[in-house]
Amino acid sequence: MTEGGTEAGTAGTGGPRGLSGLSGLSRRRLGGGVLALGGALALTPLPFAEAAAGGGPAGGPGGTRTAGHGAGGAPGQRADTVRGGRRTTLRPGTPERAGLLPGPLEHLVTDAERYLGPSPARPWYAGAVLLAGRGGTVALHRPIGWALRYSGYDERTDTGVELPPEQRVPMTRDTVFDLASVSKLFTAILATRQVERGELELEAPAARYLPPFGAAGKAEITVRQLLTHTSGLRSWLPFHREPTPEGRLRMLWEEVPAKPPGSAYLYSDVNLIALQLILERLSGRPLDALLHEEITAPLGMHRTRFNPPASWRPLIAATEDARPPWSGLDRGLIRGEVHDENAYAFGGVAGHAGVFAPAWDLAVLARTLLNGGSYGRARILRPASVDLMLSDFNTAFPGDEHGLGFELYQHWFMGAMATPHTAGHTGFTGTSIVIDRTTDSFLVVLGNSVHPVRRWRSGSAPRATAAGHLARAVPVRPASGRTAWFSGLTTSGAGTLTLPPLALGGAGRARLCCALWWDTEPPSDTLTLEGSGDGGATWRPVPFVTVPAEGDGGDGAPTAHPTGTVSGWSGRIWHRLTADLSAWPPPNATGTGTGTGTGTGVRLRWRYSAPGPIGGRGVYVDAIRVESAGRTLFDDSRPRDAARIGTDGWTASAD
Repeated sequence: MTEGGTEAGTAGTGGPRGLSGLSGLSRRRLGGGVLALGGALALTPLPFAEAAAGGGPAGGPGGTRTAGHGAGGAPGQRADTVRGGRRTTLRPGTPERAGLLPGPLEHLVTDAERYLGPSPARPWYAGAVLLAGRGGTVALHRPIGWALRYSGYDERTDTGVELPPEQRVPMTRDTVFDLASVSKLFTAILATRQVERGELELEAPAARYLPPFGAAGKAEITVRQLLTHTSGLRSWLPFHREPTPEGRLRMLWEEVPAKPPGSAYLYSDVNLIALQLILERLSGRPLDALLHEEITAPLGMHRTRFNPPASWRPLIAATEDARPPWSGLDRGLIRGEVHDENAYAFGGVAGHAGVFAPAWDLAVLARTLLNGGSYGRARILRPASVDLMLSDFNTAFPGDEHGLGFELYQHWFMGAMATPHTAGHTGFTGTSIVIDRTTDSFLVVLGNSVHPVRRWRSGSAPRATAAGHLARAVPVRPASGRTAWFSGLTTSGAGTLTLPPLALGGAGRARLCCALWWDTEPPSDTLTLEGSGDGGATWRPVPFVTVPAEGDGGDGAPTAHPTGTVSGWSGRIWHRLTADLSAWPPPNATGTGTGTGTGTGVRLRWRYSAPGPIGGRGVYVDAIRVESAGRTLFDDSRPRDAARIGTDGWTASAD
């Protein structure tokens, strides 16, 4: 089921386990000419980097830059290559052991509990399990609410039929969830393993491995396009309406792309269903067997599988009271079976949905990817393969960054954790996983948000809010001294940090220097340096230049910001900002600016605008110094000067 999408249709029947029931589909081993990851792999350049749907990681020449409002406007900490020698495993621990601040993690739980109530009219979920960690430490693992709260849904009153308190089932740390589209990540990992083996080529037409798929205008769709949702296929097909496996396959063969392959990003369950067929044909094994043999058994994820046995039912979070017209099938309250209609029709095993897992198992998967494909003594991917999976192939479609199966840099559910090196996925049932390679942190939010009905839930606010708190829990140390000025994650408007009037002028050069750290949601959330020569009646941008602070990474090249504005991701490191103030005050300003101290002088301010409810990690300013004609007019290391800074929405942060 597509996250946020709709479903309708009539009842269908169950099918065989897996999708490889079509006669004539035999395993195919590929010879030379494939993209093999079996040996050394150089990510740049890749043979598919120039494809129409976007290449691998974007890059460019060094030297002086002019910044825009995108994610890559400045150099900084890089996470393109995952270290391959790490075998870190997980254990519970304190936030301090994880290198996290405890306060934001407690706020994570408090805010998550608010969504158990009206959000805004109905609960977003009946319950959830929250897990957050960094490095090898799980610093938060908290169940909230109910795994089973309702016996059904009353469409006449739009209310859930509440179970008596003694019949409700509370969430526990071990509650197992229907992951919905988070299942796609497992299919993508299995596909990447086939690429490693040289049996699957990303730039090859999918029809090379699945000839019937090439009909009806699909002959040019590549394996990569299936994994990055650039195939042009519709988001969803009503496979559950077909009563036979042959009919469901025929529906796929006859489907015509809605868009030319490679021309657009269109998220589609159909892509991963087709990929499942390819994997099953190459391996000669059904998808559930591949999942167990190649991922969950090696990693010790013993509670992760398709089609959980009946004995697991008491441990599983309930989903929906599934009945037409809101559901495509009439199944009643679902608990222990896959919620997605199409996955159910495929016998519970599908490339796009059907995996069940608890939060801890997903944390193991997150840690494995952060380790570069290994966990303890097990390895499921090589480091180069992890790099490949988490590289943006959709550079031609800004805003739809996507790796192989993984969504990248998506603030709408990653919140302030989102960076160009943050990956994850969501599931329609209320599930999500986020991993951030820049901070080595991970977040799992598993909720039963379609319990008792899918109509109640909208948006991804609980996911993004939780991610914002985890991002805030990763400390940002001041560049100088004990505190730095912090904008906050969002201001729901504009916040300002304002210096007192300063009398610029004289024969020498005037300039502002400070330390600047920013990570905002581009392009809406911006920091602008502004100046006023008329006592604050009007403000105009002040151009500046930034350079990564010594020892903080990057190539040291200066970046010009001619509009006086930064937005996006800067590497989550400190930069040195300098602004030439020699032209201040402007000729038409009220203040004299003669350096004599008369008039209103020049005022400078940093204005952070974050109008939306979800933003980035925010902005920090520190070590502020203004010089003119060889004199220091302002230095925030002097207590008297620091006390004259005006704050609106900004706070002093020690982290």
